[in-house]
Amino acid sequence: MAGGRNRTTITEFILLGFSEFPKLTTALFSIFLGIYLVTVSWNLGLIALIRMDPHLHTPMYFFLSNLSLLDTCYVSTIAPRMLSDFFRKHKLISFTGCTMQYFFFSSLGLTECCLLAAMAYDRYAAVCSPLLYTTIMSPTLCLQMVAGSCITGFLGSFIQLCALLQLHFCGPNIINHFFCDLPQLLTLSCSDTLFFQVMTSVLTVIFGLTSVLVIMISYGYIVAIVLKITSAEGRSKAFNTCASHLIAVTLFFGSGIFVYMYPNSGGSSSQNKLASVLYTVIIPLLNPLIYSWRNKEIKDALNVWKKRLFSWCY
Repeated sequence: MAGGRNRTTITEFILLGFSEFPKLTTALFSIFLGIYLVTVSWNLGLIALIRMDPHLHTPMYFFLSNLSLLDTCYVSTIAPRMLSDFFRKHKLISFTGCTMQYFFFSSLGLTECCLLAAMAYDRYAAVCSPLLYTTIMSPTLCLQMVAGSCITGFLGSFIQLCALLQLHFCGPNIINHFFCDLPQLLTLSCSDTLFFQVMTSVLTVIFGLTSVLVIMISYGYIVAIVLKITSAEGRSKAFNTCASHLIAVTLFFGSGIFVYMYPNSGGSSSQNKLASVLYTVIIPLLNPLIYSWRNKEIKDALNVWKKRLFSWCY
């Protein structure tokens, strides 16, 4: 430990990870390693498929490829460190490393909030204005929405990082989690965290509630249009267009609300760790499956490339 002008006395933290399950270390490592490798492979594979197939060069799949890239980066801020800690006797992480891990994790999470809202608007345009869809969702607008999501997400996280660096950490330095998350860091701070909590609440309203509001309004219009469709086939097509996105939104925001709004989110319960595993590791794994499930265009693209690979091999 050392003192400094920023009043920080803790120079490193101890991540307990899943040390409460010592007999399951090898099994948990194998499971999480498998999940991480499959997640990265599926997301990068989906990006490659979308880029290679001209039929998938539409706004919907442009957003999906960016979501896959975001999920790959998102899980990579947590999983490699978590995996390396399984067989470490001393699971130490520096103060700088801890704060930077949270910064990138938070940045990507806030960016995903904004991107999911942009994808909801895309579905609104596709269902409510199908004839003007390509005009409304122009390549320039799509690029601006993705860039805006990234810039806004990193800016929001940078504000948090600046405030976090002003907090005083004088001990203890044990984090009962598998990564440096905000609730656990706040419980270790010796400073008054009221301002930080207020600022975080404001950012939550700006990002979380605004994103949810945009999504709800978009799907409100979509439901109104779908109810006016008389044919069962038309309703089914409209539903399939939006179902995947709704499932992804529910999983992402639902798990986040449980972790950050649950009364004991800063505590040491295994239940909280499992919820964190859901939104940090499992959701990036499920997203490419959710969007590919019952998606005829992606299945057709996969079949085309399977035939091409088969013809090249034989």
